[in-house]
Amino acid sequence: MAPVRPVRIGILSTAKIARDKVIPGFRTTPWLEVAAIASRDETKAREAADALGIPTAYGSYEALIDDPSIEAVYIPTPNDSHVDLSLKAAAAGKHVLSEKPGGMNTADAERLLALPEGIVYLEAFMVRFHPQWIAVRDLVRTGRIGAPVGVQAWFSYANADPGNIRNKPETGGGAALDIGCYPIVVSRFVLDAEPTRLVSLVDRDPTFGTDRLTSALVDFGDGRHLTFTVGTQCVPYQRVTVVGTAGRVEVIIPFNAPQGEETEIRVHDGKVLGDEGAERIVLPPSDQYGLQGEAFAKAIRQEAVLPYGPADTVRMMRILDAVFASEATNGWVILDEK
Repeated sequence: MAPVRPVRIGILSTAKIARDKVIPGFRTTPWLEVAAIASRDETKAREAADALGIPTAYGSYEALIDDPSIEAVYIPTPNDSHVDLSLKAAAAGKHVLSEKPGGMNTADAERLLALPEGIVYLEAFMVRFHPQWIAVRDLVRTGRIGAPVGVQAWFSYANADPGNIRNKPETGGGAALDIGCYPIVVSRFVLDAEPTRLVSLVDRDPTFGTDRLTSALVDFGDGRHLTFTVGTQCVPYQRVTVVGTAGRVEVIIPFNAPQGEETEIRVHDGKVLGDEGAERIVLPPSDQYGLQGEAFAKAIRQEAVLPYGPADTVRMMRILDAVFASEATNGWVILDEK
């Protein structure tokens, strides 16, 4: 189904993820039109606009937000600015797709609950729209692996650049906020549940102060556990396995799935140890950023309803806050059910 007219979206920042991933993804769907891009440096905005074929460039975020022809914004700025820019854009009547994490902490994210009525807000966890994760959730829901009992996840990359925002605690850097949110969100997605408590182990860079290796054991109740490790200074790697009483599902490239390419998940009944006997399920080519953008635009055009909004962002931030609370107390942290 083609839209009556695409949603005109503006990009608040020339960030690498916007240029390399999200804008190309948006262009795979007829539901979005990338109409403008902004930077605090007008030269950078113009250079990005020319390189990407975007018609309008602004030298400030406010100028783009004030453009009456722009219906929605995508926010890939540093984490500490996500809530402020979301509120500014929404106050101007723009719908908001904000990069994760939606805020710096729970208190910061709770400000999003005051977004005006009618504003579509979505935290950009693109994995929730990828066919491979929808397939994993369907396998779990239909009992293919029996009762789910555990999710194991690893996600890491190597970045020791002191100038990179991922290594600056004041802008929300560190492993937990940058990538620890992904094992949590896919577990919530696949298990259809919220965690009840967690305990973490954190190693911090002595110079940056950011968490460079973070692990957690997360209790989802009813005998279901998530265990994950995320790191910013080790070999790049990612893998997720969902284990049940009668089988397991392994997601080969769970988070940075290649855009426009096939992806693969493996289902195993455990009768033979190792990978022998696993069923390979190949998902057709897709672009998770494009699928996310299309879902966002359809919600704006009232052609679909998004199951995620500001309240979901607040729940995510409560869980991430608990990771650091556990670090501080060296013990379990109970999560409320709000």
